[in-house]
Amino acid sequence: MDNDVDKFYRELPKVELHAHLNGSVSFQTMEKLIARKKHLGIERSMTAIRNDQRRTLDECFQVFKVIHQLVDTEEDILMVAKDVIREFADDGVRYLELRSTPREEKNTGLTKTKYVETILEAIQQCKNEGVDIDVRFLVAVDRRNGTEVAIETVKLAEEFMLTTDGLVVGVDLSGDPTVGHGRDLFPALEKAKNGGLKLALHLSEVPSQLEESELLLNLPPDRIGHGTFLHPEVGGSQILVDKVVKNNIPLELCLTSNVVGQTVPCYSKHHFQYWYHLGHPSVICTDDKGVFCTDLSHEYQLAASTFGLSHEAIWKLSQEAIDCTFAPETLKQQLKQKWNELRPHVCQ
Repeated sequence: MDNDVDKFYRELPKVELHAHLNGSVSFQTMEKLIARKKHLGIERSMTAIRNDQRRTLDECFQVFKVIHQLVDTEEDILMVAKDVIREFADDGVRYLELRSTPREEKNTGLTKTKYVETILEAIQQCKNEGVDIDVRFLVAVDRRNGTEVAIETVKLAEEFMLTTDGLVVGVDLSGDPTVGHGRDLFPALEKAKNGGLKLALHLSEVPSQLEESELLLNLPPDRIGHGTFLHPEVGGSQILVDKVVKNNIPLELCLTSNVVGQTVPCYSKHHFQYWYHLGHPSVICTDDKGVFCTDLSHEYQLAASTFGLSHEAIWKLSQEAIDCTFAPETLKQQLKQKWNELRPHVCQ
């Protein structure tokens, strides 16, 4: 983790909208998990990628497989989720949308329903313990698992949306972008949208997905994860950009993740600049703070230093992220009030 982050970025109230639970597990929590499961022979270096390292997307997904071996019981999930929530709160994040794919583990008796219930229990426990953060949950559809599993996952999300008093707000489409095709998942995503769930879709994460991106933009999604290759300067198309702009779909942008994962050559060429100059809603996020050894304060400072953004511009970016959340309108207003109250202290 970068300890050279300026006080302004640490104290800045922040919104995190693209955080995969298992990818957000910190060094400290990993140490606890590894100590619990010494028989697996997993070392800390196998669960994270430093900023000065470059990895292919495939290598990044291999890291997740290792983490999944360490997180396979209700007890693990509860600890991991609570630690992740507390760490985001400690970093000044005041609203968080976590996402994770429901998993079952026959060896430990973990079911997909229990998986989600345990994460929701962690959210509730943190709230009861007075952790200063509002947390919501997105149920993730892993694209490699195909149509049938996607529909099952959406049904699970719908059940939880109706029974959790607003904690489950939407569905995320994620997983290895080189596997499967959006057309196979379209029926499940359409079902989710028609059922009142919000959609946050990983889109154009790798090149040559023009057809899939155009298809999924027809839903349309409520937010886009990455959107790295949407615009024409990097092999996308003006048609895709026009659809995104017409529907005013916010983008979740993750600088370190994209550079370390080699979908973007360097920070100065990150597509944040394209969308920001267009005046399009763009939210800075971490993606996987544990795997990529970062946090949201660092990502904001990185954006500021790379693209020459003032404290005023960064504050505006942070505050405008509230409108991109899947929170109910009443909570959005409360968050805006909180930002207004904190502004004199942070921007002194």
